[in-house]
Amino acid sequence: MTFISLTPIQPALTDPTHLLTVLSTDSGKPEDLEALLARFLTSIIALAGAQAGAVRVVTDDGKSMRLVAQQGLPDKVVEMERLVDRHCGLCGTAASTDVLVWVDDLSSCAKHGSSIYFGSQCKSMLAISLAHHQQILGVYNLFFDSSSRIDASVQNLLRLVGQLLGLSLHNARIERERLRLTVMKERQDMVNEVHDALAQTLAYARMRLPLLSDAIQAHDESQALKYFSDLKTAVTEVHDNLREVMTYFRTRMDPLGLMHALTAIADSYFSRNAIALEIRNSVPHLNLNDEQEVQVFYIVQEALANIAKHSMARHAVVRISQTPQHLEFMIEDDGLGMDEPNVSTIVTSARPLVPSTHFGLDIMQSRAKRLGGQLEVGSKDGVGTRVRLRIPLDQDRGGKTS
Repeated sequence: MTFISLTPIQPALTDPTHLLTVLSTDSGKPEDLEALLARFLTSIIALAGAQAGAVRVVTDDGKSMRLVAQQGLPDKVVEMERLVDRHCGLCGTAASTDVLVWVDDLSSCAKHGSSIYFGSQCKSMLAISLAHHQQILGVYNLFFDSSSRIDASVQNLLRLVGQLLGLSLHNARIERERLRLTVMKERQDMVNEVHDALAQTLAYARMRLPLLSDAIQAHDESQALKYFSDLKTAVTEVHDNLREVMTYFRTRMDPLGLMHALTAIADSYFSRNAIALEIRNSVPHLNLNDEQEVQVFYIVQEALANIAKHSMARHAVVRISQTPQHLEFMIEDDGLGMDEPNVSTIVTSARPLVPSTHFGLDIMQSRAKRLGGQLEVGSKDGVGTRVRLRIPLDQDRGGKTS
């Protein structure tokens, strides 16, 4: 293959207004990367006066280049070019060094592609690296039906295109990695939730099974009925806990943040439960990271769900305040209050061996532990119920709210 020119990438034009206008069209909207590249390619082809174009990205193993977008190529060529070697000819040069490459000898392309297209319909080709911070992420090609050259100003614009598309590919890879890590984390969270919610109760049920068997063999009806009742209670709790875990993983927090999520709950709470809900926040900046916001959200959501199911309240309030040492979330209602006086306790203490009927509190407890915080549940001055979550402030925050 004969290279007509091999030009290192130079700084972009100082006035790339036209190209930036094309590339910025709808670019802020969520869109599939390949569709975005295809739309850019249409404008690039028109800008360069080419007859066709293609965008290729380097595969994750770094050995090949995959065709992700094309315009104007015959179907046979598209099929042949879907996956090519990373070091193949002109494209391989652009995929190894940050350059703009022209070529008018397309014989090597014709060998693995289509001799009817390369060398006949396509007389010359241009390849431009898609680079970001010295890393080559792909190549885009422009195909011409003559050997004429485009002027230097257009070439500089095309180099800018390469830089912009390289940045898009880089951001897409970061987002893909972020999503992969998110999926892995959610899977681990699910394992942890299932373990925390079910393992202790199942262990308790397993211990009761041989006792039930012994009582049946001994024809001890009273003991058999007792152990049967214990197992029935345990199975019911496992079922309820599992439903809580499933609800947790079906309901995701609002991506705009904790306060937006709590406000959204408050907006629909009365219409769903006939209970007026207020959010009273005296902390201008919560300064919680994403994981902390998620855990707080589910604790508050569980407390509000319990109010809706059990309290017979008419009014509820979520108060958010701050002391020099803690960020505090208080959820209160004016309902019936706690059925069992001894439930008013700090539930971050050790759990009893016997399964608790308050499985929702167990899950809230687990979340409070992850926050390094303290969860208290009890009656509110003899009327209604109060749930208080206290989270220690980070030392680098120093208790400041700004």
